[in-house]
Amino acid sequence: MAKILGSFKTGARATFDPLGRMLVRSGVSPDVVTIAGTAGVVATSIGLVTRGHLFAATLIITLCCLLDVLDGSMARARGHATRFGALLDSTMDRVADGALFGCLAWWCLVTDQHLLGAAAMICLIGAQLVSYVKARAEGLGFTCNVGIAERMERLILIGVAGLLTGVGVHWALPIILWLLAGLTLITVIQRVVHVRRQERRASVGAEERG
Repeated sequence: MAKILGSFKTGARATFDPLGRMLVRSGVSPDVVTIAGTAGVVATSIGLVTRGHLFAATLIITLCCLLDVLDGSMARARGHATRFGALLDSTMDRVADGALFGCLAWWCLVTDQHLLGAAAMICLIGAQLVSYVKARAEGLGFTCNVGIAERMERLILIGVAGLLTGVGVHWALPIILWLLAGLTLITVIQRVVHVRRQERRASVGAEERG
């Protein structure tokens, strides 16, 4: 799976690089593209996901998420990425994830799908925790690039669920949403354990040097 996603990311970057260079030459800021993509996800989540129009919402949100690839292409075209741009990108990702899963949970609850709403809330909280643990770990000097369900995997899974539900495969959303909830929590645990192991190795190394 990691190799497949890696190939997909490489191919997507190669596809968007010419457009990224053109936008940079036109004076467009990557930060504007980042914000526009997030605004599209939020608007679509509020306008379509809350009403159960999951097929159309998935298509539009997928297009909006591609802007996340485009802003990276633009940063490469400029020859550098700013620290503010990295912060903004991460922040907008959290906003987009929160809007998507929050609106999905809302739709589940107002249509009396309470267990499914609980799964969506677990995905919402878990997605924020996955990112927080990594950011906090890296702020403390650890590495934290591990986990079975990072953001792209989560988006792919929920996208598949939305498309299948939209064409009448009604069992897809409950199965995939609960699967995603479980994988997200596992990812949080993996990252916490990974950091704990690094700290233990560092403590042992310090004791041996002492």
